Amino acid sequence: MSRERVNSICGTFPGAEVSDPRGGGHDAWKVSGKMFACIGAVNEAVSVKTPDIETAELLIEAGEAERARYFHKSWVSLPLQDLDDDPQLRFRLARSYRLVREGLPKKVQATLGPLPPEADDGS
Repeated sequence: MSRERVNSICGTFPGAEVSDPRGGGHDAWKVSGKMFACIGAVNEAVSVKTPDIETAELLIEAGEAERARYFHKSWVSLPLQDLDDDPQLRFRLARSYRLVREGLPKKVQATLGPLPPEADDGS
């Protein structure tokens, strides 16, 4: 699993843009200026938002994720080397995108196009 794989997935989401806000090699994926995924410059992991702190804790306890340093407790860090061709990666990225997108004003959401199918789980 690589940074390129994460970037290729995130690049398919409507309105998603990548930047390096702090310099030094971070890939921060945002929709309408709000971050939904971030790959650090040093460690090989991607940080994503989960629906709540409880979900993040469950993922961490199950060994599927780690606490995302410097982020809110509802964010987790997914080690990239453990996710090679794992459908969980696409799901977690899409879910994070959806959570952030749903927090945007309705007018902004309307300009973005349809949600990716894997992010539309009906909840």
